[in-house]
Amino acid sequence: QVQLVESGGGLVQTGGSLRLACAASGSIFSINNMGWYRQVPGKQRELVAVITSGESTNYADSVKGRFTIARDNAKRTVYLHMNNLKPDDTAVYYCNSDVQFSRWSSNTQILWGQGDQVTGSS
Repeated sequence: QVQLVESGGGLVQTGGSLRLACAASGSIFSINNMGWYRQVPGKQRELVAVITSGESTNYADSVKGRFTIARDNAKRTVYLHMNNLKPDDTAVYYCNSDVQFSRWSSNTQILWGQGDQVTGSS
């Protein structure tokens, strides 16, 4: 069974740093886009950052210059480096990956991690 497992969340003071990781396990042929989203209670999940298989990146305006997304294809892992954290960054962070399971089929599926709480304290 293919799954994404997140790690690295926690409580951090304003201005601090945190790194999230999301590792894919199971039978996978390739991974296309990988991304991070976040959600607070009562609001829709929003895109934080995305990285393509060619390592092009895109960020939400609210995190530009503070967050960095990176991927390690050998480890099937996507990272989110968060610097200068603010209380408004408090949310549950979810990773996702566009996964191709087999070389014999171009079909892909979006998988989600279990969610990881990040709390920025003032």
